Amino acid sequence: MADLPVLIYDGDCGFCTRSVRLAERLPVRMRILPWQEADLAALRTTSDRARHEVLWVDRSGRVFGGAAAVAELLKNCRTPWPVLGLFMSAPVLRLLAEWAYRWVAANRYRLPGATPACQLPPAERPGHSDRS
Repeated sequence: MADLPVLIYDGDCGFCTRSVRLAERLPVRMRILPWQEADLAALRTTSDRARHEVLWVDRSGRVFGGAAAVAELLKNCRTPWPVLGLFMSAPVLRLLAEWAYRWVAANRYRLPGATPACQLPPAERPGHSDRS
């Protein structure tokens, strides 16, 4: 479907944007898009889903959300990150990762990096171009 996988995040959330800035440093080729500017239908997802969790759309078009999206991102990196992604996908650890992700998502406005309105202007959001 696509030449690069896509990481979709909430571009109006300061904490989310800061988290994506960290993801930009990982050794992986991907496109990064705020859901507010993405063609979600073409990416086989919805704004309702994108509002509630980070999404990873792989090259075949499969969509992963929440902790599974983070695990897939890590699996697509160069060593040693794929090992962490595999651990996060293991049955028991997957449940713990999902619980941790949901807790962070529910409290993201209280976490370091959040802005009072949890918004950043488009010019301050991570790049939307292909990563190498």
